[in-house]
Amino acid sequence: MIVGVIADDFTGATDVASMLVRAGMRTVQVIGVPQAPLPRADAVVIALKSRTCPVPEAVEMSLQALAAFQAAGARQIYFKYCSTFDSTAQGNIGPVTDALMQALRAPITIACPAFPENGRTVFRGHLFVGDVLLSDSSMRAHPLTPMHDANLLRVLQPQTLQRVGLVPQPVVQQGPKAVEQALDQLRLQGIGIAVADAIGNQDLMTLAQACADLPLVTAGSGLALGLGPAYAQRGWFAPSAQADGLNAAHGTAALISGSCSQATQAQLLHWQNSGRPTLRVDPLAVHEGRQTLDQLKRQAVALLGQGPVLVHATADSATVQATQNRLGVEPAGQLTERTLAALAQTLVEAGVRKLVVAGGETSGAVTQALGVRQLHIGASICPGVPWTEGLWNDQVIWLALKSGNFGGPEFFTEALAQAGVAA
Repeated sequence: MIVGVIADDFTGATDVASMLVRAGMRTVQVIGVPQAPLPRADAVVIALKSRTCPVPEAVEMSLQALAAFQAAGARQIYFKYCSTFDSTAQGNIGPVTDALMQALRAPITIACPAFPENGRTVFRGHLFVGDVLLSDSSMRAHPLTPMHDANLLRVLQPQTLQRVGLVPQPVVQQGPKAVEQALDQLRLQGIGIAVADAIGNQDLMTLAQACADLPLVTAGSGLALGLGPAYAQRGWFAPSAQADGLNAAHGTAALISGSCSQATQAQLLHWQNSGRPTLRVDPLAVHEGRQTLDQLKRQAVALLGQGPVLVHATADSATVQATQNRLGVEPAGQLTERTLAALAQTLVEAGVRKLVVAGGETSGAVTQALGVRQLHIGASICPGVPWTEGLWNDQVIWLALKSGNFGGPEFFTEALAQAGVAA
């Protein structure tokens, strides 16, 4: 194994895996801390639900994943977080990075959430979403991890025991040797984590070349675009043209959405305006008994007869806030996840074998409810979102696990079209 990736959520895991596959790396995603030896592949991604859990739990899961990678002989460890760097005030990016650095005896690492293909860039240590600072984007109102500061050094420093520094874009522009020298200088100054600027794919290629020999890198998925070529240049693997091949999945299609991001709201609106079957889950109504799970299951299966059905709890920020005020933030999220996961399971039992899931927490809940333990990574639908292949009751099932912020307005129909489904 060349690289072992520890991802802090499920959609983030498929996101980074798709970048590695694009480089011709045979890549497998494992769901949760592995209970058995890892599969043989160029790259393995362990998908955890560690982004918003208590810090000790996130650290423990991440160290267990690291132990599995060390047993498999991985050359490099890659801690993957969201391209919007979102976390709680206490972490979990900093504490997990500290634990991994200590376990690997890593003298320095980088932090680079940049993913220019999806509009995430870092300049002078500040994270931009499109043309605006992260703190001016829709992430400022994220229901679980609101981000009110775009300065990554300022966000990260309170979370970590390391001193945080910067590799600015003018240095990155000078090439890999300049980045290596900058990291050496920062290390001599006592810096342990270097935020790295990147405003385009070439910057990511440069950073990857400079950092491919480090024991640990931390980043969004964008850095993986450059790591594959860097590994190949070192002769560590031979890129495969068939790395994204999947076995056929025979059955109908459906979509599940728990994300309330602006991107997913636009995707839902496009689906509804096209007159396609839709079923809305209202967490408040479920809590009060006005919607029962049995009723929702019957409605979802009935709508499936009209074609691919979108079952969702997607809502605007005011509706989400009202639900959280009534139920509490965590109970509201858990109720939504449980309900959507149960409906996904019902749809799969009814014959669905191609399932699109929007939202990181929802993707984790659905995947676990279906008992899927490994995913082979296929071709991308859009940057950061591939189709993947898993097994449900020994039958092939395709899953597209989408981060809430990814994809254009037509993503849902584009995903089904790529899977050969007429929507």
